[in-house]
Amino acid sequence: MAGRAEPSGPAACGGAPGLLPVLLLLLSAAAIIPRGDGQNLVTEDVTVVEGDVATISCRVKNSDDSVIQLLNPNRQTIYFRDFRPLKDSRFQLVNFSNSELRVSLTNVSISDEGRYFCQLYTDPPQEIYTTITVLVPPRNLVIDIQKEIAVEGEEIELNCTAMASRPATTIRWFKGNKELTGKSEVEQWSDMYTVTSQLLLKVGREDDGVPVICLVDHPAVKDLQTQRYLEVMYKPQVRVSQNYPVQGLTREGEPLELTCAAFGKPQPTDMRWLRVDDEMPQHVVVSGSNLLISNLNKTDNGTYRCEASNAVGKSHADYMLFVYDTTATTEPAVHGTPVPLNASTEALPTVQLNSRAGEEGAIRSVDHAVVGGVVAVVVFAMLCLLIILGRYFARHKGTYFTHEAKGADDAADADTAIINAEGGQNNSEEKKEYFI
Repeated sequence: MAGRAEPSGPAACGGAPGLLPVLLLLLSAAAIIPRGDGQNLVTEDVTVVEGDVATISCRVKNSDDSVIQLLNPNRQTIYFRDFRPLKDSRFQLVNFSNSELRVSLTNVSISDEGRYFCQLYTDPPQEIYTTITVLVPPRNLVIDIQKEIAVEGEEIELNCTAMASRPATTIRWFKGNKELTGKSEVEQWSDMYTVTSQLLLKVGREDDGVPVICLVDHPAVKDLQTQRYLEVMYKPQVRVSQNYPVQGLTREGEPLELTCAAFGKPQPTDMRWLRVDDEMPQHVVVSGSNLLISNLNKTDNGTYRCEASNAVGKSHADYMLFVYDTTATTEPAVHGTPVPLNASTEALPTVQLNSRAGEEGAIRSVDHAVVGGVVAVVVFAMLCLLIILGRYFARHKGTYFTHEAKGADDAADADTAIINAEGGQNNSEEKKEYFI
C-alpha cells in the first residue's frame, strides 16, 4: 500500500493534544468492533483501470449522527469523519456529511487492490467492506510473422503477444473482414498475465496485400489491435487476346495479330511464343509480347502458345488458329474462350482461345445434316404414297372383271353359268356398244 500510518502523538493530530485521547479511544474501539450485518451501511465494489481514479463511498441509510470512518486493507484509518490521519495525498475527501463519507483515490495501482472497510459507530457498531479491483491493459501488442515473404500454397505461422495484462487477455484474429481461429497460451508472472496466440495460415495469391489483424478483448481497453500485411509471391497469370481481326474471320490472305499479357509477383521477366507440336512458320513475326502473321494460309493452322515465367514458376495460355477460305462469310456464335490466368505448364490442363474455325465448321455440318434429313423424309413419304395408290388401283381392277360374271357362282355347269351370268348372252340385248 502506498499510504502509511502517521505516527501517534500531538503531531499526528495537527498539534491538537486534546483530540489525541479521543482518537486513540476510537481507534481502540475500532479494533474490537465485531463484523456486523451492516444493515444501516451501504457501499459498492469498485473496478478501476490502473492509473485512473477510484471513488469509495460509505453511506448511511438512516443517519443518527454517528461517526463514519474508512479504513484501508491493512485497517489503517484513511478518513475519520472529514479528517485524514493517513499521510497519502492520493486520498482526497469528495463529500462528508452525517449520511455519507466519499473518498477518491487517484493514480490507482495494483498495490491498492483489496478490501476497504466502512465503519459506523452505533450501538451496536456496524461494519461493511468494499472491494477495489484494478484492471491492467496489455502493455504491448506485437505480431511476429514466420516469413516476411511467402509463396502461394505455403502455410505460414503468425504469433500475437499481449504482455502484462490483468486479467488475462483474449486474442482474436482477422484476415481482412474474415475472423480466423488461433491457439492461445497464457503465462502468469506474479499478478500479471502474458498471452500468446498462434495462427497457422495457408496463403494464396489473393492474400497478397491483405492485412492480418490481431485484436484484443479486455475490460480495460477498447479497440486495441495491431496488423501486418501479407506479401505473397505467385506464378504469372497469362492471357492471349486477338487484336486483329477484331471481329471478322481469320481468312486466307489476311493478317492476324495476337498479344500476350502476363502478370505475376515478381513481374515475369521471360516471355516467349511457340507453336505447339510443330515449328513456328518462318513468316511469323514475334515482337516481345506480340505475334503477327501478315498473310494467313492453311499451313498456319495450329495452336500457338505464350509462356511466361518468374522466380516462382511458369504458366502459359494457348490460342487455336483455323484459317478460313476467302469465301467464308458466316460469323461464329462465340468468338473464343478466355485462357485461365494461372494455367500451369506442368500441372494444369491447357485451355485454348478458339478462333472461328471449329465453330464455322460445326455450323456447316449442322446445316448439311438438317437438309439431308428433310430430303430423306420427303422421299420416304413419296414412296409410301406410291405403294398405297398402286394397291388401291389393283383392288378396283379385280372387282371390275368379277362383276362381268356376277350371278354364275351357283350354276351347275358351265353352260348354265354362261346363261345365268349378268354379262352372258341373255343380257346381250341390254348392253349395246356403239362405235363411231
